[in-house]
Amino acid sequence: MARLLIGSSLKMYFGHRQTLDWVRAVAAICTEHPATVSGAVEFFVIPTFPSIPAVVEIARPAGIAVGAQDLHWADSGPFTGEVSAAELAELGCTLAEVGHAERRSLFGETDEMVAGKTHAALRHGLAPVECVGEPDQGPAELAVQVCLDQLERALAPARAAGTGGRLIVAYEPVWAIGAPTPAPPEHVRAVCGALREHLRADPLFPDAAVIYGGSAGPGLLPTIVDAVDGMFLGRFAHDPQAVRAVLDEVER
Repeated sequence: MARLLIGSSLKMYFGHRQTLDWVRAVAAICTEHPATVSGAVEFFVIPTFPSIPAVVEIARPAGIAVGAQDLHWADSGPFTGEVSAAELAELGCTLAEVGHAERRSLFGETDEMVAGKTHAALRHGLAPVECVGEPDQGPAELAVQVCLDQLERALAPARAAGTGGRLIVAYEPVWAIGAPTPAPPEHVRAVCGALREHLRADPLFPDAAVIYGGSAGPGLLPTIVDAVDGMFLGRFAHDPQAVRAVLDEVER
């Protein structure tokens, strides 16, 4: 079975203690579940900054990768409140979420900022979890073009510098984030399939993966698995048993 990448960003839903309880529960599942034990699934978690060191201690023995929800584009400097890719790597992170729609809408992140953060992550060996997605629901063909434009703008500085590495593209249509249900499977399959085709045989990103997020949870994977490399779970994974249910779907 092909390896699938499945994980969750906890955003700011949990406090520190609740985060650790959740990670312990998921680590226990991943330690014994056939999908993770066999290598069919690589699981990851993206907690808030303060919880990262403690989460790494719990997650690493269970084979769970840990990421950060944001990072700065500079390696060091007078940037109050920011965290560099270098420090995240030092703490044990292997992933960094970049360009989420909430960062763009709530905090004014621009394409230039997203591109700088993407390059910073790659410079320090962190796989960018590059979030792309169209703002409004419409034809898949239009969504594909919007996502490809976003992706290539984000990768432009890294491409110019010849900086490659592991890349994870998270397709999250903005209109599906926080919605009662995910985007329709046929839409997800069309957009993710096009993104995968675009990245196929890319010399800088030979192991690029395309995962789907946006109200993703149990029940979705079987309908899209032929067109994605995994799923980016949201609030539907706050119950650790929902994580188990998704892993069960991989086994089935």
